[in-house]
Amino acid sequence: MLKKHIFDRAELDERIALSYNRLLGDYYQMPAVFQEYCADWPGDKEGRALLAFVSHYKITGKINPCMESLMKALPQYTNEHLYFDPKQDPVIHEQQLSGHSWFLRGLCEHYEQFGDEFSLTALKSVTEHLYLPTAGRYKAYPVDRDPKHLNEGGVSGHSATLLDGWNLSTDVGCAFMSIDGLSHVYKITGDKRVKALVDEMIEVYTAIDKVALRAQTHCTLTAARGMLRMYGETQNEWYLNHAKDIFELYTAGGGMDLVYQNLNWWGRPNTWTEPCAIVDSIMVALMLYSATQNEAYRVMATRMYHNGLATAQRPNGGAGTDSVVYLPYGDFPGVTEQYMTGYEAPFCCTMRLCEGLWFISEHTDLLWYATDEDGDGKLIPTHDEHGRYVSGDILLCEPSIDPAVERDSGWKLPEAATVADGHKLLPLIKYYKTPDAVAVALRQKIVF
Repeated sequence: MLKKHIFDRAELDERIALSYNRLLGDYYQMPAVFQEYCADWPGDKEGRALLAFVSHYKITGKINPCMESLMKALPQYTNEHLYFDPKQDPVIHEQQLSGHSWFLRGLCEHYEQFGDEFSLTALKSVTEHLYLPTAGRYKAYPVDRDPKHLNEGGVSGHSATLLDGWNLSTDVGCAFMSIDGLSHVYKITGDKRVKALVDEMIEVYTAIDKVALRAQTHCTLTAARGMLRMYGETQNEWYLNHAKDIFELYTAGGGMDLVYQNLNWWGRPNTWTEPCAIVDSIMVALMLYSATQNEAYRVMATRMYHNGLATAQRPNGGAGTDSVVYLPYGDFPGVTEQYMTGYEAPFCCTMRLCEGLWFISEHTDLLWYATDEDGDGKLIPTHDEHGRYVSGDILLCEPSIDPAVERDSGWKLPEAATVADGHKLLPLIKYYKTPDAVAVALRQKIVF
């Protein structure tokens, strides 16, 4: 019998409080919130931080002490056009465009909340002097790459090669992250030149074979959010249909793993997941549901939240990377254990989580879930289409931990919620609810 469970608001509030407190750390305060001059990702950390601060303000009304200090200091750290160097030149710096998309998002959100003239001036100036000069050049975005460069890149990504007038990133396709920031600028300004640039970017990026190019899933889902924002502003189904196609490719075309987390790049399951993309996937799913009322999108968002985001937040309130869980794939043997691969990605995922928490808090009525239970309330496990044990919307795993860690930490593995074929199963354990030592050592096997 399927049982409906309402969203646990108390758990979300706990996540929000941990996240807010994490952003009070020195790394997110002045002057460390600013990167060094001509950083590898200009504007990225600053923009993500500002967006995170405003997101928490929208949830609780609390103002991070750094938010207004960051705004006041921007003219000291940016050039005369209020963007972060290097200056626009004949070479397009892909990571500069990507980073400044987050900067635009932060400025747009700050303007929408506070109506300040500086935010409006800055977002217009960055658009005018950094982005609009690139109009007409996206059709030349290099898609014929040296295969060795398509297997590079760490958690933070880096500039990899100069090709056809582009300084390209290992986060393949991240220039098109800008669809998100520029769509927000268009929402505020109504500038037709911005719309034309966004349309150019969308036309080019949607035509690219993201699987063959091994594009980054985070930037692709972020672009889809921008497309859905454009749909909201124009009601033109061209934007909606492209977002649908991207989401279908992500969920059914090798972008999402078997615990509803992401592969950092298409075609590279031997890497890691990224909470930035998990957040974006939940947002895209619910935005598609709002636009279409297709229940499949709501169900997918529910499963992404209750399974995919379960382990992404850490005990310190930040967010980090996990193993990709997948069955044998080409030359890759497959991984069935979910475990932490990086404790925290403070330079991106910890901040990106904040807008996700805000968005989730606005849609709790849609994120209810169902489990299959017997008359005594015990979970009934079944095999889904992938062969995983599930109970309704909830994935079931078989967790294990080094007994020494369990003993020294004082933490105990929860009792099994159900048993199937000798496997003691329970829903994925949320890392943020465990001590650090446990979160690092825990192994959660997805049984097929």
